[in-house]
Amino acid sequence: MDQLAHSYRSITTAAAQRAVEAAVAHARSLGLAINAAVVDRCGILMAFLRCEGAPLHSVDIAIDKAYTAVSFGLATQHWDARLAERPATVRHGLMNRPHFAGFGGGLPILYQGQRIGAIGISGAAEAEDIACAEAGLAAVTAPGEQP
Repeated sequence: MDQLAHSYRSITTAAAQRAVEAAVAHARSLGLAINAAVVDRCGILMAFLRCEGAPLHSVDIAIDKAYTAVSFGLATQHWDARLAERPATVRHGLMNRPHFAGFGGGLPILYQGQRIGAIGISGAAEAEDIACAEAGLAAVTAPGEQP
């Protein structure tokens, strides 16, 4: 049977909720209005929280950042540099894929070295989105587990 199936861990609902709450609390402490999304290891939305006044377009962008981060296991702010030396067709092809977000605010969530989900933040400047995502990540990861 072990040749036919794998056992994977995924983020829990409680942990996903803690992550979006921590991200929003950090945003509020900075006077920001953001959207915060956490997806499970398969990219399915587990938790979402929107600050009053956060940009409506940023709802989908936050989810896409989380989806991108869990899909590739890479923080979304690293895509620009990663694609810089690739052919233009590859850069444009990937950047134009549905649900792909190649700018900061998406972080994979790891547990015991295994990708179990991701957090995505949108609504503020890129550096602020990243800071809020890091706050959300810190609420659910053990020391040394951050990507």
